[in-house]
Amino acid sequence: MKPQYFLIALAVVTLFFMFELFSPFLKPMIVALLLAVATNSLNIYFKRHIPNTFISSSLMTVFLTAIFFIPVLYCIFSFATLINKIDQQALIAIYESTKEWVENMPDDFILIKEQLSAILQKVDIPEFIQKLLSIGALLGKNSAKFIIDMVMILIFYFFFNFYGTSLSHYFKDALPLKKEDSNALFYESSNVMSVVLYSILATAVLEGFLFGVFVSFFGYDGILLGVLYGFASLIPVVGGIIMWLPVAIYEMSTGSTGNAVAIAIYSIVVISLIADTFIKPVIIKYINQKVVKTPTDVNELLIFFAIVAGLSTFGFWGMIIGPAMVTFFISLIQLLKKFSDDFYSIEQTVENRK
Repeated sequence: MKPQYFLIALAVVTLFFMFELFSPFLKPMIVALLLAVATNSLNIYFKRHIPNTFISSSLMTVFLTAIFFIPVLYCIFSFATLINKIDQQALIAIYESTKEWVENMPDDFILIKEQLSAILQKVDIPEFIQKLLSIGALLGKNSAKFIIDMVMILIFYFFFNFYGTSLSHYFKDALPLKKEDSNALFYESSNVMSVVLYSILATAVLEGFLFGVFVSFFGYDGILLGVLYGFASLIPVVGGIIMWLPVAIYEMSTGSTGNAVAIAIYSIVVISLIADTFIKPVIIKYINQKVVKTPTDVNELLIFFAIVAGLSTFGFWGMIIGPAMVTFFISLIQLLKKFSDDFYSIEQTVENRK
């Protein structure tokens, strides 16, 4: 047997046992690696201003925890607490008020009135409460696993940032590509993923903050609704409606029509029109020009479907894995395009010399 065949067989067997050894940690490692690649430009910025790698990596980890994980944990625990405090009589009162409001709608909106009436007839409050309680139990059961995954992700994320330079050099040298092509693949992937991650975070934080602060004046939990609005804002076109419309309907069902109108107008004008239409493109343009190395344009609808596909395939962490896989594929396509352009130019040169 040739030595190279023996080494390949040994590598395959070793890879299998390595996979078995680290299989419980694979998902946290992958998520942490993708986050480290996506935030590479920010990590470089920290290292440039803070020479101590340990401190800069720690700051990156704290930043990720504060901007992403703490709000998610707050939502989980708030939902679990809220579901356990559900008042069945209050829900029935809201249902009856909503039903009465729909019945009193003008005949000019007859189609909407019929659709809403049909939906309300299918609502079973006791069954709805039972489903909510089962969701609460599921949240309580899975919250411990989520916290463990979160801690593991943060630990791996810290080490990927701490050893990022040496790891990137090692893997780029190990790839069967030219050095400039390896660099192009790494930086293009990091660039596209950075734009997607920063754009998602900037949009979610901006719109969630605007909505959370406003509804807190009406006695709602501004942090919870702000975080939920931030996640809803990732859905193109109808994202914000998912949050402000139920709140407005609830206010109207309790007789606070002025509050309902104020929430609806504020959400449409300030958030959907001003923030989403005018401020968000400015933020993305700033990210493209100042934060990442080269400007990148990624279709919002593509990212939305990547998030949905990731969530359905990989669970909660799929919202990170899905867009990262799509953006990495885009980077590969762009690198292949570069190869084809280079090959075409070489062919043209040969033809011209003939």
